[in-house]
Amino acid sequence: MKFKKLDLKVGFSCNNNCIFCAQAHKRNLGDKTTEQLKKDLEEGIIDGCNQVVFTGGEPTIRKDIFELVKYASDLGYHDIQIQTNGRMLSYMKFAKQMVKAGATEFSPALHGHTAKIHEIQTRAPGSFNQTVQAIKNLVELDQYVLTNSVVTKFNYRYLPELVQLLINLDVDQLQLAFVHPCGNAGKNFDKVVPKKSDVEPFIHKALDIGKSSGKLMMVEAFPFCFMKGYEKYCSERFMPPGEVIDIGMAIKNFDKWRKEKGKAKSEKCKKCKYNLICEGPWKEYIEHYGWDEFKPVPGKMVKKI
Repeated sequence: MKFKKLDLKVGFSCNNNCIFCAQAHKRNLGDKTTEQLKKDLEEGIIDGCNQVVFTGGEPTIRKDIFELVKYASDLGYHDIQIQTNGRMLSYMKFAKQMVKAGATEFSPALHGHTAKIHEIQTRAPGSFNQTVQAIKNLVELDQYVLTNSVVTKFNYRYLPELVQLLINLDVDQLQLAFVHPCGNAGKNFDKVVPKKSDVEPFIHKALDIGKSSGKLMMVEAFPFCFMKGYEKYCSERFMPPGEVIDIGMAIKNFDKWRKEKGKAKSEKCKKCKYNLICEGPWKEYIEHYGWDEFKPVPGKMVKKI
């Protein structure tokens, strides 16, 4: 089966206030209505989407979330993922209702191996224990759990410990996503965004810890020149075609947008053996730090890992 994913922004209300949130500047836009979102789901099916990710904001705080998930299931979406901070799913009754409605995957976000590191970023006291409990609940319910952890100045030195915690919690898949410097992350750039060269050894050590675990691991927005020997973990290799429906806009080909407008490549990238498969860093990162730390990897051009 060929997959095409619909990234559906349900709105921008949230019960966290993450210091790195890439969507924070949209909070004033509010949330879509139930009928608007049902129409978006219908249009996704027409466009050939067979996967949907409910995201925001925080989709689980909507009163109509079960209705929307069931509607997606009834329309025929093969995979229905809930991208979430996990807090509402710490309540087992709520988690069971979400599964009953038709959700097939859950992507809770954990950003530190301790409450201190996680909550200094979410700015929501008690959120660490709730997210950890959510993961435990979903594992107990035999759900597919793929966690996402944003890599920031606050946590990059502790990525190995975070990966070990996620392995201990028995998640199915884990992703380390380098912070996208927009929204709150752009506003708080100097406090939030580390240099990739500083992060590199900790990313590698974290992946080493996970190698023998049997877990699927990925690293997002971390160019191949920083992943020598770990190239197979670059998540861009696995991203299916998809579209994004936001408030007031839609990106019908997100793969093309991400490569052409979201990320950046330099002239020296053309000399790197990974140039044909690498997307480069987020453009906002380069606007601040420049290209000095990016070193082309010599060798024959790679077309596939």
